[in-house]
Amino acid sequence: MAEPEAEHPDDPEHIKERQRQLVDTYIGLLQSEHLDTRWKAAEALGDHGDETAVEPLIAALGDPYIDVQWIAAKSLGKIGDRRAVDPLIGALKSPSKWVRLGAAWALGKLGDRRAVGPLIVILKDPKTDVRKNAAWSLGKLGDGRAIMPLGELLNDKDEEVRNTATTALDTLKKTTSTETQ
Repeated sequence: MAEPEAEHPDDPEHIKERQRQLVDTYIGLLQSEHLDTRWKAAEALGDHGDETAVEPLIAALGDPYIDVQWIAAKSLGKIGDRRAVDPLIGALKSPSKWVRLGAAWALGKLGDRRAVGPLIVILKDPKTDVRKNAAWSLGKLGDGRAIMPLGELLNDKDEEVRNTATTALDTLKKTTSTETQ
């Protein structure tokens, strides 16, 4: 009687199943009582890019710790699923600069123009990194509504914000001129 064939670790089905198990494990770790475990799980889920993590990461935007919220926002941007757009727009109103920064970056990665208006609003954020990420995202979104608000950032007190706004405007001008042709 022949023995059953052992699974080969390089078999694509074996690899896919192992990835699913890892993602499920990380999703479970988002509920850990340990802060470090939760933010590392959120980060790992973003690195894996599996869409089954979107809803648990959206829930993690409400974690009591800013570290977890910030990493969850960034991970949602890495995954690229548009179910995250509205929760990330909501996260732009967080009292934490880190959560606003992560949400602004993620919205640029998602590429959904519903974020244009809320991102324009946070171009006036008191925190430099938030303004810079909002400007970068608006450049990525390619919506002409952002041209004038980004133009106002050319006078920002921070050089990095001014440079990011300049790059975003250059991108927007190319995008909007191509769309009108």
